Amino acid sequence: MARDTDIKLQNQVIYSVYLRAHTEEGSFRALIPDLDRIKALGTDILWLMPIHPIGVKGRKGSLGCPYANRDYRATNPAYGTMEDFRALADEIHSRGMKLMIDVVYNHTSPDSVLLEQHPDFFWRDENGNVGNKIGDWADVIDLDYSNPGLWDYQIESLTMWAKYVDGFRCDVASFVNIEFWKMARAMVKRVRPGCVWLAETVHRDFGNFTRRAGFYSCRDTEAFDAFDMEYEYDVREAFERYVRGETPLSVWLDQLNFQESVYPVNYNKLRFLENHDQPRFASLLASESDRDSFTALLFFLKGTTLLYAGQEFSCTHTPSLFEREVFPRTGRDISDRLRQLSVIKHTVLGADDDFWARADDANDIAILGRENAESRKLGVFPLKSKSASVPVEAPDGVYENLLDGSSVTVEDGKLLCEGRPIVFVLPKRAVKA
Repeated sequence: MARDTDIKLQNQVIYSVYLRAHTEEGSFRALIPDLDRIKALGTDILWLMPIHPIGVKGRKGSLGCPYANRDYRATNPAYGTMEDFRALADEIHSRGMKLMIDVVYNHTSPDSVLLEQHPDFFWRDENGNVGNKIGDWADVIDLDYSNPGLWDYQIESLTMWAKYVDGFRCDVASFVNIEFWKMARAMVKRVRPGCVWLAETVHRDFGNFTRRAGFYSCRDTEAFDAFDMEYEYDVREAFERYVRGETPLSVWLDQLNFQESVYPVNYNKLRFLENHDQPRFASLLASESDRDSFTALLFFLKGTTLLYAGQEFSCTHTPSLFEREVFPRTGRDISDRLRQLSVIKHTVLGADDDFWARADDANDIAILGRENAESRKLGVFPLKSKSASVPVEAPDGVYENLLDGSSVTVEDGKLLCEGRPIVFVLPKRAVKA
């Protein structure tokens, strides 16, 4: 893990914005009136998905994918000018939030400025043609990080943006040489001390497939050498199988325990129920009470919490990356709940907590614990809204459920879970040996 990672990131919330889908205008300045609402959700860092011009050649859909970057050093004219971007950055900072932008350094569009100026920066197949290693990414061509000139160009681009932003979310960071990221971090630090680095590491099976195919994909343990946070895709497949009903809850929770045992101290996995590449969670689970338990569990997990814009309105449709689809604000509004959970994350959970998880497979109830030198926090999450008596590692007594203010009783080492999530705190001195 990067040695200067701020432990406070463990207690923070990132809100992800796709400008094209966020407002009818879809611009930098159109986002400004919504910043107070976003901040009120408990947001610490606002992440803008790619803001750069999009390629035309090979374009998918009518507008193209924002991850088919045409120019690393310019803004997408559909979003506004550089002056418009700086105005948005100033407004974000004035509200006490940090700004993170997406950088797509594995590939560019086939008509990128970089290809025109530096064709030697690109990977080529056995016939000498530019292309990409992943067949269905037909609208992009891959870069070649064996060329030191590419390192210089990309780091110069990062230091340019670091004058205005506080962090970078690095797209498919696993496919870019980890030594590049380490150097980039060191150089950006000169411009932006405390810059936050988030790696989109890839699904475990995808990384294994890529390496078997003979291409580079760094492992999550290696990514922590350069990054403050990385995606939880190493356990995502286990989570998805549980949600689909294919495996018991304990399989996923065992993976969370494995993370706690294998990664460095202060490791930070980005925790999410959905993102722009995943289905809306409300489309996977119709039960509002089930989703409420999953959402409460999300905030209780160790690591930074991600909210994808529209999640607060229980949206069921993921906006297209290739068209203009503004997400509706008409679904069930859970903003108050998110605010409450953010307060608990910021003020109750410890940035230095140890974490453990245990499953009641018979009733689909997750029992999670977090502990530091001051206190122990327990969470009981009925993920299928079932009522059951579950054993908990807490002295007998009456405790306050921080989620609704109700009283919960532990008797004979068991707690009655009545189908709703529970979070309560034990002082350290009251914990059994």
